Amino acid sequence: MTTFHPPFRALGAAVLALGLLTACGGGGGEAAKAPPPNRIATGQAPSYYPADYARLMEASRKEGGTLTIYSNTDQENWAPIFRDFQKKYPWVTKLAANNLDSDEVFQRVLSEQATGSSPADLVVSNAAQAWADFAARPGTLTEYASPEKDKLPDFGELLPHVYAMSIDPLSIAYNTSLLPGKPTGLKSLAAILAKDPAQYKSKITTRDVSGAFGFTVSHAFAEARPESWASLQSVLPLARPETSSGTQMEKIISGEYVAGFFVSAAPAYPVVAKSGGLLAISFLDDGTVALPRGIGIAAGAPHPATSKLFVDFVLSQEGQRAVAEGGLTSYRDDVPAADGLHTYQELVKAVGEANVIVARYTKVPDAEVESFTDKWNGLLGR
Repeated sequence: MTTFHPPFRALGAAVLALGLLTACGGGGGEAAKAPPPNRIATGQAPSYYPADYARLMEASRKEGGTLTIYSNTDQENWAPIFRDFQKKYPWVTKLAANNLDSDEVFQRVLSEQATGSSPADLVVSNAAQAWADFAARPGTLTEYASPEKDKLPDFGELLPHVYAMSIDPLSIAYNTSLLPGKPTGLKSLAAILAKDPAQYKSKITTRDVSGAFGFTVSHAFAEARPESWASLQSVLPLARPETSSGTQMEKIISGEYVAGFFVSAAPAYPVVAKSGGLLAISFLDDGTVALPRGIGIAAGAPHPATSKLFVDFVLSQEGQRAVAEGGLTSYRDDVPAADGLHTYQELVKAVGEANVIVARYTKVPDAEVESFTDKWNGLLGR
């Protein structure tokens, strides 16, 4: 059985060749209903920051205006964040972020740190299991206590010195022309499919639990809702696994699948908006997994002061608004939902706080991973 557990999957040649994509101020296209511009206090720290925070900004000025991020996050998600960060700290003129696989982010950093020459300043990924393993290794992360920490909910710090940049919900995505009715949860989806199981054989998709993302969201759901195995026993035999939400949505729109569950809402939102009503998503009223996207400063970061400024910014009210504008889900109470902006509070309003399952950044024992994966794949017929 192939799993994602360390040693991590080796990087393919294509990934090794992937260059860093640079985004300078003002990057990114505008949404059809762009939210009001974010007011950025250039070079100013909030009143609750340490009195000597100006020294950190001065140290950043001396670092050459560069910041390099290893991440699994799309450029369109980064664009408003980079734009507003550069408004606040205009001397940072070179911001670069790649888009690797969730697990490969860590493998690349680890392999480069072993040579002592990694250009990575920041690490960003929502692979909870991989994060837990990475953070447990000595010498991988820089210790940093953000002054924003006390302004965040409990899940704002996922692991020591690893913070939540966003918290993105998983959804049911479906082709409105092929699936009769609107599924409101896994139990609801199972009831729709039960009316004609043969018609839906291999027409449902879910995430591959052999990958970190798929395991994390599927395990978090089943652990929080053990009664859900009754629905999974009906749905999984009709399903096929995929390794990305993008692939799932493409195949749902094309009609290869009629629906998918545990599809990340972050990349789904813009696709839904452009689909002319063909693609729709709904949050699960019997348990919506919300997966935090972790951010931490790499040990030996070439630009440590600028890295700290960036972490503080994405956790701040200004930064969380930019996070939401980029299509991710912000989670500070002082960032209201608006046209094009999605928030944790919006999710709570949709399904109720009791039905939000925040995935934890804890390492699941290998034996439990194997047992869960075997059970899940067994229902898939793999």
